[in-house]
Order: sequence, then C-alpha cells, then structure tokens
Amino acid sequence: MPGEVMDDEGTTTHGGRRRSRRKRQPGQQRSFWKELPLLIIIALALALVIKTFLVQAFSIPSDSMQDTLQRGDRVLVDKLTPWFGSEPSRGEVVVFHDPGGWLEGEPTPQQNVVQKGLSFIGLMPSAQEKDLIKRVIAVGGDTVSCKKGGKVMVNGHALEEKNYIYPGNTPCDDMPFGPIKVPKGRIWVMGDHRQDSSDSRYHQNLPGNGTVSTKDVVGRAFVVAWPVNRWHILGVPGTFDQSGLSAAAASAAPGAAGLAGAVPLVLWRRKRLTRPRTAG
Repeated sequence: MPGEVMDDEGTTTHGGRRRSRRKRQPGQQRSFWKELPLLIIIALALALVIKTFLVQAFSIPSDSMQDTLQRGDRVLVDKLTPWFGSEPSRGEVVVFHDPGGWLEGEPTPQQNVVQKGLSFIGLMPSAQEKDLIKRVIAVGGDTVSCKKGGKVMVNGHALEEKNYIYPGNTPCDDMPFGPIKVPKGRIWVMGDHRQDSSDSRYHQNLPGNGTVSTKDVVGRAFVVAWPVNRWHILGVPGTFDQSGLSAAAASAAPGAAGLAGAVPLVLWRRKRLTRPRTAG
C-alpha cells in the first residue's frame, strides 16, 4: 500500500494524487473562541490575587455605621498595606474578623452557586466569613473612656464626633465605659450609630476586654463603591488629628527635640577640636 510523503511545496502525495495541507502563516492570530478559555483563566487568577492581597468588596449588613454607611452599601477594603506591617490608625473604618463571640447567634445568609463563585474570586462578599465593620477609636497604648453625658476621651483629649456619629445619638450614654488601657497590638472600635452598635463597649466580658487584635483586621474600608449615588471616600475625621492625641508622640517629643538640638552642638564642637592649631 503506497505511503505518504511530503514534497517541497507542502503538499502530500498519496497514490499519485496531490492534496494541499494548509499551514498557519507565522504571526497569524488564533481564533477568539480558542483564546477565550485562556483569557478566562487569567482573569480568574488575577481576581484571586487581587482579593487575597489587594482589594476586596464587602457588603454592609446592619445599621451600626449609619450615617457613614447604610445597610446594603458595598465598600472596598484595602488589604495591601497590612502586608507591609501597617496597623490600623485612629479614625479609620476597618473590617475585621469576629474576635470570638461578637456575632454569636447571628444567622448566616445562604448563597446560591453563582453567588458562591463570585464570592470565591472576590467580586461579591462571602456569607461564610464572620466579619464586622467599625471605626477605630483608640489603638495600642491609648487610654480611652466615656462618661454618661460626656464625650469620648482618648489620652485625656475629648473627641468632637458630631461630623460622623448618627444624628441624635450621644457618644456613649447607652453604655459608658472606662478608663480602659488598650493593650499593644489591639484596637478599641465603635460604631457611628452609637445607640445601635454592639461594639467594643458591649464585649468587655470577653477575652481582650472588648478590644480587637490587629491580626484580626482584614483591612481599611476606603471607599463606598455601590450604589453609585452614594459613592464617596471614607476619610479620617479631623478630630483624630488633634495635637497631643497620641500618648506615644507626646512622650517622644522631648527626646526628639533634645536630639535635634544636640546634633548641631556636637558637630560644632567636633569641627573646633579638629581645627589645625598654629604655634604661638
């Protein structure tokens, strides 16, 4: 039985007959439908990387952060900076895992297959993750307190909170507290809707005395992304920029000032001692 051989023109000779064999020319693009599976795989891989290391979407399930956040808002959370050792700062709105017992008894919403898939790649919040969102009021090393009829005090300084707590709410009349010394590596958090927020004040009987470990913090919520008509940046209120609010900064200031003043003096003395002397 005659075999097949390839001649110089790229045709096949078989039993004396010639058949053309098409060859893809160099640089010729593949069909879009052949490329589509690869594009989908790359897109899913990028989405997983972004969800894990960069940004993740979360849904607001309650009214505890009104009026800053409304039930049903979608916020984007920065997950990148914690990877570089950054810790939450006063005034930031943060998402954190349940430290243990905060969400006890809360029902877990059920998701269909599509919702679970979108949650897996970070395009939709996961119903299985027990997460909360609150505002950081005090950080490790701070002393925080609030008396009935008074304001929240951080290291002896009163916070002016009218710009972000829910209209008509008091700073802490429903649950006065403190003074509490926040341990290193932990934060004290409160909701902006003070009379409708089960925050640090209500969990002082649990390990950590109501504080949250910074290791449980997922990241900082930096923007309301949905609905579109509520899009806005979640900034840090000006009251947290008060001079002297930080106990650590206040105690370090004298040392820093002393060092700054000593450096020129040392340099002047060294230059004087090394100056060449002439014989008299």
